[in-house]
Amino acid sequence: MARKKKPEEHVNHERWLVSYADFITLLFAFFVVMYSISSVNEGKYRVLSDSISSAFDPTSSGLPIKLNSPLKAPIISRPALSDSQTQNKLQGSSPAVNGGVEASEKDKINLKKISSRVEKKLAPLIDKKLVKIKKNDLWIEIEIKSSILFSSGVAQLQSRAVPVLRKVAEIVGDFENQVQVEGFTDNIPIDTDEFPSNWELSAARAASVVHLFSKAGVKPSRLSAVGYGQYKPSASNNTAQGRRKNRRVKIIVLSDAIARRTNRSEQLEQTISAKRKAVKQRSSQGSRSGAPPINLLPPARQTSPSGGR
Repeated sequence: MARKKKPEEHVNHERWLVSYADFITLLFAFFVVMYSISSVNEGKYRVLSDSISSAFDPTSSGLPIKLNSPLKAPIISRPALSDSQTQNKLQGSSPAVNGGVEASEKDKINLKKISSRVEKKLAPLIDKKLVKIKKNDLWIEIEIKSSILFSSGVAQLQSRAVPVLRKVAEIVGDFENQVQVEGFTDNIPIDTDEFPSNWELSAARAASVVHLFSKAGVKPSRLSAVGYGQYKPSASNNTAQGRRKNRRVKIIVLSDAIARRTNRSEQLEQTISAKRKAVKQRSSQGSRSGAPPINLLPPARQTSPSGGR
């Protein structure tokens, strides 16, 4: 009896669908896992962040943590040291109560003496409102109207200005305070061979006062000249009266605390010396504690006790 022939199997051209379905399933599972990982439990994160911040904050009083509060980045509030507090700390002086610069008692006494003497010497000009004096514990500001010092567009002192400035120089010369002379102009432009702009004019006027102070006996190392031009007005330049107010010279007598703050080279030297002192203290503490020296060589290069490698 003849055997029955098996029907020929046709090639399945849709087998790729199985692999494709498996790939899509795995891809879906991958994105589900990624989404679940990216989801953050707000309550747990809040507890963790507040716990860490309270652990590192010595001022924290252990307040209860609210899980229903909105999620915020933990903020550790610490009183930041200002430049003045850092200076005072380096120099061993007490910082100001308000966190700023505080003058010493010697500074305050000297500034009061200078202020009272200037007020007596320049009383007639103060009464005529040609001179203003502003004072506090950190500096004295003597503002002199330019009309009694200079002619228009000129940096050379008038003859009547010399006695006035010499009186101030004699008073300031008896002390060791730093003196900064500041020149100001109005906004009327100037363009000459000598003064291309108001900056040059204001700086030259301040320098003229500084030169007179130096000739009157004030140490040049205590003097400095600054020109602000038209860019620091005290009144509006839209009127003639306002422009007259803006043409002025200020003589600033600084306390020692402010002078140290503005002396960048001195600050740098103090910072470097403080760092060196801190390094010496740490090294001395390490030697007293008997801590073993740190070997920076990798293990392969460290020498064994027997002298081999």
